[in-house]
Amino acid sequence: MAEDKELKEHVDKDDKRLEQNNIEPKMSQVSKVVTTGLFGGIFWSFIAYIAFVLNFIEISPKLILQPIALGSWKNHTLGEFIGIILIGLISIGVAFVYYAVFKRFRSMWIGILYGAILWGIVFFILNPMFPDLKEIFELSRGTIVTSVCIYILYGLFVGYSISFDYNELTAADKSIK
Repeated sequence: MAEDKELKEHVDKDDKRLEQNNIEPKMSQVSKVVTTGLFGGIFWSFIAYIAFVLNFIEISPKLILQPIALGSWKNHTLGEFIGIILIGLISIGVAFVYYAVFKRFRSMWIGILYGAILWGIVFFILNPMFPDLKEIFELSRGTIVTSVCIYILYGLFVGYSISFDYNELTAADKSIK
């Protein structure tokens, strides 16, 4: 009887039809960067939308639609959610830039700095692209502080996630060799 039970356990471990015996395929580094960028962009722009609704900031995710979209729909809730999705898609490219330049750094400060740099690019360099975005010195202090914090948290999320995945993969590859 004990031999039958032991034989059954041995057979069950080798049975690929059983879910517990299937090994999930690992995501490639590129797919992790895409997932991190998309999720980070959607999540943090949704947080910015909540901050807009709660009057912490004067700008909302629909701002990204101002130079490209026609129609009044972009000024309503539909525009907000399409803006959030568009920011998520653009964030994939931003994540690849981080991956290409900063992936080797293990410090969270690089991600924080990256978020601050992104904020500076949007509010200083890209400001003329957005007709509804006031000059930086015309924005309220609350808007500036809140938007800087959201960008920093976004940079920290994307940067640390990408660096962590890259360094874990590199460490695993070194341990195999």
